[in-house]
Amino acid sequence: MSRILVTGGAGRLGRTLVAGLAGAGHELISVDRGESDAAELAGIRQVALDLTDADATTRLLARERPDAVIHLAAIAVPFSAPEDVILRTNAALAASVLGGAVTAGVPKIVAASSPTALGYNCPTGWVPDRFPLDERTEPRPWNAYALSKHLIEQTVRMLARQTGDAVRLASFRPCYVIAPEEWAGAPTQQGHTVRERLDDPALSAPAVFNYVDARDVAAFCERLLDALPDIPNAETFFVGADDALAREPLADLIPRFHPGTAQAAAVLTGSAPAFSNAKAKRLLGWAPAHSWRDALRDTPAGPAPASPDPLPTGKPQLA
Repeated sequence: MSRILVTGGAGRLGRTLVAGLAGAGHELISVDRGESDAAELAGIRQVALDLTDADATTRLLARERPDAVIHLAAIAVPFSAPEDVILRTNAALAASVLGGAVTAGVPKIVAASSPTALGYNCPTGWVPDRFPLDERTEPRPWNAYALSKHLIEQTVRMLARQTGDAVRLASFRPCYVIAPEEWAGAPTQQGHTVRERLDDPALSAPAVFNYVDARDVAAFCERLLDALPDIPNAETFFVGADDALAREPLADLIPRFHPGTAQAAAVLTGSAPAFSNAKAKRLLGWAPAHSWRDALRDTPAGPAPASPDPLPTGKPQLA
């Protein structure tokens, strides 16, 4: 059993991740701007802290002495705040939490990045060299959110250069996260239900039809923490489903919404996703257990109440 501190533990992904790791027998500490009464966090120790305060964050980490830190806290939606606020906040959180964890002597550090670092949906056009997209695809961030996530990956690599193998680090890019309640009709991050995103491909096209079940991200993080001592340091991983969030082959859909991609997308036949999780399978032995095809079949089609916002403030939502 490990003692794991999760920043942003009251957010959409954070609640499921914390609950999943606790259910696997680990001791969890959830740190966010405020405490949440979300059911997933029942019995989890919660700490309210402004994580942009680097000194306070380092003191907390030194006091708690976790075996591992998973850093999720961020302004979690592109353009949900002014560009300068997103970049400044997410960069400050990365420096505070990741740097503080190194200073406090935490031996394992994992940080959430985003597939948006690749630059898809760029208003001036986006044509990747090849599909499926993977960790070798060149990052081309075009907005502050994507740039801040790319910066997180670079911060992880910077810290690895500073510490060598004394600290084991990694970053991961979770695809469009779908929380358990969203399969039953609660709105997803962009305000649409899963069924609406399937019924209207234009809703999922900006994210190139990627998705992942939050429970699979929790399982990935547990596997990653176990494997960190045995894999190359400061690796980055895509974490996504084995299929696309679409009823049509992406070979047909992607060129419709991303001009110039027909040749590259031609390999995405059947239900193949645009984002590859092969690296996580190869290095970690991890594979997703959930698909929209099964999840929607097992849940009612009618809407369900949305999960309450754990932090109802006027500030940009962190997750």
